[in-house]
Amino acid sequence: MSDAYPIRSRRPGLSVGALIIAGVFLVAFGAVAAWLQRDARGQSAEPRTEFTANNPPAGLPTALTTGQHLRWSRCTSPPTARTGYDCAVMKTPLDYRKPAGRTIDVALIRRKATGPNARRIGSLVLNFGGPGVSGVSGLPVRIHQYKPLLDRYDLVSFDPRGVGATIPVRCGKTADDTGYDGADACAEHSGALLPYVGTSHTARDLDLMRYLLGDRRLHYFGVSYGTALGAVYAHLYPSHVGRLVLEASVDPTEDLAEGQVSQVKAVQAAFDRFAAHCAARIRHCPTGDGPEEAARRMARLADRLEKKPAPAGGGRNLDADGLAYGVNDHLLLGTDGWSPLAKALTALIDHNDGGPLSKGADDLGSADRAPAPSESSRAALVAITCADSSLRPGFERLDRDAVRVEAASPVFGTAWSSGVYLCYDWPFDGERVTPQVNADGAAPVLVVGGTGDPITPYPGARNMARALGDGVGVLLTAEEEGHGTYPQNRCVTKSVNQYLHTGRTPAEGTVCRGTMS
Repeated sequence: MSDAYPIRSRRPGLSVGALIIAGVFLVAFGAVAAWLQRDARGQSAEPRTEFTANNPPAGLPTALTTGQHLRWSRCTSPPTARTGYDCAVMKTPLDYRKPAGRTIDVALIRRKATGPNARRIGSLVLNFGGPGVSGVSGLPVRIHQYKPLLDRYDLVSFDPRGVGATIPVRCGKTADDTGYDGADACAEHSGALLPYVGTSHTARDLDLMRYLLGDRRLHYFGVSYGTALGAVYAHLYPSHVGRLVLEASVDPTEDLAEGQVSQVKAVQAAFDRFAAHCAARIRHCPTGDGPEEAARRMARLADRLEKKPAPAGGGRNLDADGLAYGVNDHLLLGTDGWSPLAKALTALIDHNDGGPLSKGADDLGSADRAPAPSESSRAALVAITCADSSLRPGFERLDRDAVRVEAASPVFGTAWSSGVYLCYDWPFDGERVTPQVNADGAAPVLVVGGTGDPITPYPGARNMARALGDGVGVLLTAEEEGHGTYPQNRCVTKSVNQYLHTGRTPAEGTVCRGTMS
């Protein structure tokens, strides 16, 4: 299943550095208390009507439903959330098959609605993708994207299971090491938690969250991997579906290997469009006179970097895989990333300087499109992906899959091919080959797909809308480059905001013009 970043793993002996672009930041076990402060300050002075729901999740003890109340207080961490945000913890069962057993604490963050109480619809729960992205850290970073919704909604996000302050997965050499040192390290330090971090468990957490927030139905905005979470929720709780937006949708019909092939083809296509633009519009284009010449130049550059990586600043080096990932980072940003990508490749080719390519996407302000490094955990990415996927093929099949991925893209295939080995030695069974997302009887769900998305290819959005069921999935198409279209595309933004404010979906077949039009 594709997500905000390409899945990067390793065959035994391959570099662990090829697993994921983002750096890792996780807080320690028991750190929930450090994220919160029981302080009455920060509460709105305006009288506020709190909503209540009368449909708790079935099968849970009353101590977790009617007996539990979210105690919001001023956030003490992250620093960006210390002003204007409230934080809380929600207790949920570790194992929903044993609801009266051990509980865990799920970390929540909220920005209160700014409009009049009489106009407030409820809470809008946001998931920014991954898997492995912290919502508690992410909401303050992305709040500007969703400000038009604050008039009618409290904006709420959370750390999903395995992430941040919610039973964080540990896969380093020691329990305090936040790196990823393979499946054995995950089993050693987080083995008791790994069977319970999958998407279906988090979807059940969402329904308890909905009830405790006071909403009879869940209003939700999921991006990239967050679309998988929202769709699984709709399958499990169709009668509790309110207004769900699934933006930059993953493809629920593809398994991990199929998803890698589709994704690498989409990244290659995005690069080819960049190369054509570069040849036509950019003086001294570093990729030559078009896509074919660009592929040859990239192959020579990759060979050079494989033999001798380029310095990238801060003691880092850029190798051949880093070249592919760095280019992808810029393509995520759509046409905004094209000019900086040309400059970064020129610096690398002419001056052997890998710095602009390896860090350029972050400097461009990529929070609009992809998770910042401090918000994302590669350990959680692997744990959640492998908890979801039941595929455990042998090496003969994996090697064939790797060849398929490599053959699908002359520029990115080699780097992406290692992703097929992601779960080869995972110590626990996964849930399903592909997720169940059919949601017959649910209210309409808005699925948004960009035709030039390099990470969650557009056919996945079409397949998601169909898989949700007739009368449920409504597809909105954006002719846009880059990963995600909200709020970059005005037409998409208008349609999504109207749906969230009124419940009215755009007409079936609506296409929003954009950079690819």
